Amino acid sequence: MYDLHNHLLPGIDDGAPNIETGLDLEKIAIDDGITHMVCTPHIHPGRYDNNIATIQVALQEFRSALQQNNLNLKAAAAAEVRIGPEIINAVKTQTLPFLGEWQTSTVLLLELPSNIIPVGSDNLTKWLLSQGITPIIAHPERNLAIINNPGKLKPFLDQGCLLQITGGALTGNFGQSTKAIAQQLLIENKVTIMATDAHNIKYRPPQLTNSLQTATELIGENATKKLVLDNPIEMTKNIF
Repeated sequence: MYDLHNHLLPGIDDGAPNIETGLDLEKIAIDDGITHMVCTPHIHPGRYDNNIATIQVALQEFRSALQQNNLNLKAAAAAEVRIGPEIINAVKTQTLPFLGEWQTSTVLLLELPSNIIPVGSDNLTKWLLSQGITPIIAHPERNLAIINNPGKLKPFLDQGCLLQITGGALTGNFGQSTKAIAQQLLIENKVTIMATDAHNIKYRPPQLTNSLQTATELIGENATKKLVLDNPIEMTKNIF
């Protein structure tokens, strides 16, 4: 399996605090059947001021530790980018780390706030698409505005934005309302990627097996396989 959203790079956001924890998380991922990971630390101006340079330094440290510990897992890096006007300048200065490619367009993992969809968000995603950048919205099932009104996703989907859901949401790890939205999005065939969004060992580990079982019950084995293998392979074919 491929995991295209997680916070395992050490010490640069609210994920793994150090390389030792990052390696422990990688061992959990490997045991769960994950073979490839694109690590996606936060870029959130004023809170997590990461950039391509800081992410690459952490990735190289991580890759070296994987090799030294004989852990058979391929690691790359992008970012989970908080939606905001700063994105426009970052695109113009070519300082955004992209998740991969989808149908000749580059892919940006885009994070909404947890409780609202900021006014003008659809204008920003429309602009990104005009620049040849396809936003894939991270964990929309955990956004309170979408939980209260799933129709708020329609403008983004109509534009051509993609969706990534969190595996743990399917199994109820984030509450029943989030579970219901995640399952609804799956059944309606609106999800392109399922990922772990792993942050820590106890509460949010890098595991997908239980989520795969739930997804398979909802949409079948072939459709589930697309979420963690076929689509991620296509999206990251120029990364790994």
